[in-house]
Amino acid sequence: MTKLERVQAAIRRQPTDRTPYAFWRHFPDVDRNAAALAQSTLRFHERYDSDFLKVTPHGGYAVEDWGCVEGDEARPDGHRPCARHGVNAPEDWKRVRPVKMESSGWATHLETIIRTVVDKRADCSTVPTVFSPLSLARKLAGDRLGYDLKENPQAVTDALTAITETILAFMEACFREGCEGIFYSVQAASATFHTEEEYQRFGEPYDRRILEAVRDRSKLTILHCHGERLMFDRLAALPADLWNWDDRRAAPALADGQARVPGAVCGGLDQWGTLKDGTAEQAQAEAQDAIAQTGGRGFILGAGCVILPETPDATMIKLITSVGGRPRLGLFRPQL
Repeated sequence: MTKLERVQAAIRRQPTDRTPYAFWRHFPDVDRNAAALAQSTLRFHERYDSDFLKVTPHGGYAVEDWGCVEGDEARPDGHRPCARHGVNAPEDWKRVRPVKMESSGWATHLETIIRTVVDKRADCSTVPTVFSPLSLARKLAGDRLGYDLKENPQAVTDALTAITETILAFMEACFREGCEGIFYSVQAASATFHTEEEYQRFGEPYDRRILEAVRDRSKLTILHCHGERLMFDRLAALPADLWNWDDRRAAPALADGQARVPGAVCGGLDQWGTLKDGTAEQAQAEAQDAIAQTGGRGFILGAGCVILPETPDATMIKLITSVGGRPRLGLFRPQL
């Protein structure tokens, strides 16, 4: 099987020649440089040989054109939060207008995608990372988003429309340049940040519009359900192929989630605990438990989110080998 055939068989819940798997991470030392990020991503891919290649940009790429300034200090998982928000008053939402792809942030991510696709080391589907409109609205406004959803809903709605149009233009450019799918990260369908009514009004319609718009061109639509206290049934009803969430730390369990989605699930490994601090044998046992939960069908082995930069290489090599993968040994270092 080719990697795409293996992934699509998993989506259809058909048998595969081996357990498909995929891993991704942040590269905070280089992720503000498109060429350097592309090379680091490709070296990481060469090392671990995942069944799809997810490009992980710095999180601020999608909001810097609207005034957000990303901090310089990376968190333990490798991401950097906004140090200064772009929306600090109700009138600031008016400055959120559709962005041309020649702009700084979106163009940098697109350049990384192009470099990754053109380089023939990527022997599988390449997917860009896109954050949902309501997730980006929180990046833009921080904690004041909840206030503006109640007091200035039209201003936020207008901004969400502009963000959606920008995402659709970005995805059109990505498909034109040869990417084959989308990694769509929803950080807003969580009771930690929103009520279900808020997500139903300000999140779900925009998520559905984007995912339906890419449906005909995407060979692999990955829905990343970020956070805890997930509104999982709403996320499960969105048009996607593969659902990924932190099943070892947030409900539902992998088997329960699989029973609630029409496609495949991706996860089974605890990136904060087992992969980072456990032994290779513990990681292998966790993988076998995930395979048992899903019956080995409709399943792609992975972490609940990015693996941490300090995840031991030896653990990853032994884990991947145990499920039939062929990591490339030698001089390649995935940290570079």
